[in-house]
Amino acid sequence: MKKISYDAIDTAIMFVSVEPFFTSQALISKHTGEIFYASEFGDSEGLPDDFENEKKYIDVPHEKELGLGQPLVFDFVSEYIPDHEDTIHRIFRGPGAYSRYKEFLDDKGLLDKWYEFENRERKEAIMEWCHENGIEPI
Repeated sequence: MKKISYDAIDTAIMFVSVEPFFTSQALISKHTGEIFYASEFGDSEGLPDDFENEKKYIDVPHEKELGLGQPLVFDFVSEYIPDHEDTIHRIFRGPGAYSRYKEFLDDKGLLDKWYEFENRERKEAIMEWCHENGIEPI
């Protein structure tokens, strides 16, 4: 497989993850490294005709499939502020959870620590996924 920039892979994962599950899709060509995008909302380039051929294309995962998103929040909480797990669970029961979570962390002086943790874990998960799929990010 061709080498693909890490940023391009990260962008494809963000594209798939912005919408609810199964409304957006991104594929990586195993032969060229080109990334194709499709969305039910029409904001995409479209997929190749043979997009279902698993020998030619790799589906880009939703970040939840990589253990990112809310599971990552609770990993952070259990590591850095375990005494506040109940509070964070309550925050995530309602709308606007991520905004309220970040406000909570900012009040505790932990927002920068969260961003460092999130970026490190995201990169590690993406690199592991790439390795499992024979992709060499550059």
